[in-house]
Amino acid sequence: MRYELDIYGVLVPALLLWLIVAYALSVIVSRIMQRFGLYRLVWHRALFNFALYVCLLGVVVYLSEFLP
Repeated sequence: MRYELDIYGVLVPALLLWLIVAYALSVIVSRIMQRFGLYRLVWHRALFNFALYVCLLGVVVYLSEFLP
């Protein structure tokens, strides 16, 4: 995994990009869950959303190792 990405001459930490990608994915999953009423099965919505975000961040970071 590269620790810095060069975007038009600006060095950006790779983790910042993975955080943004994970946040976008968590928003999409959250909206899908809200649309189908799956949040009624969740005890604490904020805690669940945080746990979902952390899990998605782990998946994104793990999958980033396979990028060229």
